[in-house]
Amino acid sequence: MSEIDNDVTDRSPGGTRSGVADPLPREMALACEKAGVVKASRDTIGLVVLGTLAGAFIALGAVFLTVVMTGAEGMPWGSARLLGGLVFSLGLILVIVGGAELFTGDALMVMAYASQRISLGSLLRAWALVYVGNIIGAIGTAALVFLAAHYQFGGGAVGRTALAIASAKTALPTAQLFFLAVLCNVLVCLAVWMALGARSVSGKVMVIVPPIAAFVAAGFEHSIANLYLLPYGLAIKEWAGPEFWTAIGQNAADYSALTVPGTLHNIAVATIGNLIGGSLMVGAVYWFVYLRPRSR
Repeated sequence: MSEIDNDVTDRSPGGTRSGVADPLPREMALACEKAGVVKASRDTIGLVVLGTLAGAFIALGAVFLTVVMTGAEGMPWGSARLLGGLVFSLGLILVIVGGAELFTGDALMVMAYASQRISLGSLLRAWALVYVGNIIGAIGTAALVFLAAHYQFGGGAVGRTALAIASAKTALPTAQLFFLAVLCNVLVCLAVWMALGARSVSGKVMVIVPPIAAFVAAGFEHSIANLYLLPYGLAIKEWAGPEFWTAIGQNAADYSALTVPGTLHNIAVATIGNLIGGSLMVGAVYWFVYLRPRSR
């Protein structure tokens, strides 16, 4: 994020360089456009590695969510979801502050394309490479967490929560899943957008948490988080030992909706919905308002 920070911090509303005035939305739009150019110019290995980091960071947020949601059955539904959303915010905080490339946030690169500062090929290349990295990071983290037998924690309660989350996601009808994904990435991209205007790490954290907590609390669908949650749930269903099922008083047949085809369906639909929500409903709108060419 260093390129973005410098661009925002050094511009004043009048176009002179200043470290005093807060950045205005148009300056944030210019910073977002510049960031898109920088991302598109990265080499292949750089984009994949940064994408891998982001996939792992989002997965770590999902691990935190799973643990905190375990045992929350006695809480009011909304309160439990809010608590889960607050801790899941860790994922995007790590992405923004730590520096990584997240496919859902990179939907905002459409602003650089709309300004003709990058080509369609460059945009699609960046999205594809980052998405591949996100897959590696999220699924790789799921494998590590499974091998650590984390699902056995709490007498198997953590694993039961992971199974319930994954099974509910794969049971969603296509249309509902699509619109939940659209809404999700509107909030994710708004969090990224607001982070462009934050001058400090604490400021970035403060603006990231509310939108991310909101999308989790509302039950919206994030494709990269699902790249961790669904494979992890599948791994538990397929490979957890009999002692785990005895501990939770269930068996694999209780999660019939959690299948490989169901997982692929969820991730594919959520990915399309996320891309539309972020690129068209946030990136394109802000480009139209602040960056579109105007006749003088």
